[in-house]
Amino acid sequence: MSGAGAPKLEIDASGLAVTVIVTSWHTLITKGLLAGAERALKAAGNDVYSVMRVPGAFELPLAAQYAIEDGADVVIALGVVIRGGTPHFDYVCQSVTEGLTRVQLDFGVPIGFGVLTVDNEEQALDRAGLPGSKEDKGAEAVEAAVLMAKLKP
Repeated sequence: MSGAGAPKLEIDASGLAVTVIVTSWHTLITKGLLAGAERALKAAGNDVYSVMRVPGAFELPLAAQYAIEDGADVVIALGVVIRGGTPHFDYVCQSVTEGLTRVQLDFGVPIGFGVLTVDNEEQALDRAGLPGSKEDKGAEAVEAAVLMAKLKP
C-alpha cells in the first residue's frame, strides 16, 4: 500500500478560508473523500469551509482557480479517476495534475491533491477514508494544504 509510513500531521486550520472541490463521478468514493476532508478540517478548528461540486476531475483546475479568485486561502481537490481500457485515463490524470499544479503556483495558494488515480475500484475504496479503508486521502489532502498555507510568510 502506497500510504505505508505516511505521517499523521498536526494542523491548525482555524481562520483559513477553505474551499473543498469534489467531483461527481464515483459518488461512494467521493463521499468518503469529502467526509475525511471534513473530519480533518473540523478537528483542526475549521468548520466554516465551503464545498463546490464539479462534473469530473478535468474540471478541478478551473474550479480551483475560481475558488482562489473568490478568496480561498486553501483549496482541497477531491476526486477519483479509474483506469479503463483506453488512454483517456492518462490524459485526464496528466491534465488534472498539471492544471492543479499550475493554478497553485500561479496564485501562490496551496491545493491539497486528493485525486485518486487508480487501476480499479478496490484501490479507490482502500484510499477513500470509508469504514474499512486503509487510507484517508481526503484528510491527507487537507493536512498537506493547511501546512503549506501556514508556511506562507
